[in-house]
Amino acid sequence: MVESKYEKIMEVAKNRGFIWPSFEIYGGAAGFYDLGPLGSSLKDKILDKWRQYYVVKEGCLEIDSPNIFPKEVLKASGHVDHFTDVMVECESCSATYEVTDLVEEMTGQDVEGKSKEEIENIIEQNRITCPKCGGSLANIHDFNTMFRTAIGPEEDREAYLRPETAQTIFVDFNRLQRVARRQLPFGVAQIGRGYRNEISPRKGIIRLREFSMAEVEVFYDPESPSHPKFERVKDEQLKLWTAENQEKGLENYIKVSTGEAVDEGLIFNELLAYHMAFAKKFLLSLGIPESEIRLREQVSGERAHYSKETWDLEVKTEDFGWVEVAGLAYRTDYDLSKHSEASKTDLTVYHQKSGEDEGKKVLPHVVEPSFGVDRTLYCVMEHSFNETDDREYFQFNRELAPIEAYVFPLITSDGLPEEGREILRSLRDSGIFARYDDSGSIGRRYARADEIGVPYCITIDHQTLEDSTVTIRDRDSTEQIRVPVDELSKKVKELLGKKIQFKKAGDPV
Repeated sequence: MVESKYEKIMEVAKNRGFIWPSFEIYGGAAGFYDLGPLGSSLKDKILDKWRQYYVVKEGCLEIDSPNIFPKEVLKASGHVDHFTDVMVECESCSATYEVTDLVEEMTGQDVEGKSKEEIENIIEQNRITCPKCGGSLANIHDFNTMFRTAIGPEEDREAYLRPETAQTIFVDFNRLQRVARRQLPFGVAQIGRGYRNEISPRKGIIRLREFSMAEVEVFYDPESPSHPKFERVKDEQLKLWTAENQEKGLENYIKVSTGEAVDEGLIFNELLAYHMAFAKKFLLSLGIPESEIRLREQVSGERAHYSKETWDLEVKTEDFGWVEVAGLAYRTDYDLSKHSEASKTDLTVYHQKSGEDEGKKVLPHVVEPSFGVDRTLYCVMEHSFNETDDREYFQFNRELAPIEAYVFPLITSDGLPEEGREILRSLRDSGIFARYDDSGSIGRRYARADEIGVPYCITIDHQTLEDSTVTIRDRDSTEQIRVPVDELSKKVKELLGKKIQFKKAGDPV
């Protein structure tokens, strides 16, 4: 049986230390995965780049907050009443399924946003039965997907594991606006865990019950929905699948520049359009091909309760189709107004525009770019995975590679291992994430390094002992150059930073 691409990637991921199912020795638990040493490194590098984009380039304030929320917070935000999925039960074996996933799996139809009555008709017309026992499906109803818990030894205060990181940002708004010196717009970033008690997670790491999120809440005056750097992205091309075309059953994309999308009213305002283009540029920086990226507007029935307009930034995958890796939502003033009302706290900001004599009190509106980190990580892995006649390997962007260099002594005698370990120490001292391997033939070691995406392999041979030079092998071309040991760390850093071409970094071998 031919393995799917997902199965091939996950086989490498499990065997080589990227990702594996949690709690394996106890039979596992659906919707939970561990990141191994290489997966953790890859994730950290993706998040480092995300911070470079949103905290450094965009100047967002970054916070960190608890994973457990008192019920009052999520009641005010609407999550207690509205954070639901539609589930269906088997009348025979009582198995439960998330309806939209099950129908799509069985028929290929996307029923997201349809009413329960419409879904029941689709199940009946397509004669969909329980995948486990073949029994009849019935009792379609809403299921709140938040994990319940309690605070205190007497469990006297109801609480939930947070389904998103955003709510703390809204609750902390008064403190944050002071840090931002009451200047609108300003953004607040947060990276952290989210928890959703998925009914039947069946797509590996695409659908998790515990996951990492990287979210930004951008607060702005609704009368001034502009971005000071919009000119930088106005010519960025977007591939839009509008709600209107989806509702007509047309899979027609509108290819348009960001500026034209605003001018033509395809996107609600300039600020939302800016962040759609900015998020796309972030994905491109991770090595996701532009041809495999689209922005799909959510239809009215699938938008979250707080959203007036939401676009899903999606990446095409071989086994799961288009996968949402980020949502870009216009949340209006919903969250601040609800928390202000529930807490009896004034969450307006006194905002004075530059050049104006008087300011005014504003209840800011919000645009939210929210990334699912685990899905982004998988998409990076899939679109970096190469298969040729003689090897399968991850061709990660050099700056994302979990291991940046491998050090190999050609043989395990004649003083080469000792020299190799000294070079390893020097590389690590200079901040390069390097590993050492002297097991097996040099060819097998190159193959193992390629498989996990190591961009550069450094080999110590007998010439090293004669003239203090080593070879560097490039993962992608398999070409080699020779460089002096005392220049090695500098050369590897320049190569990783794409500051020098490989062939110009040393003498050809």
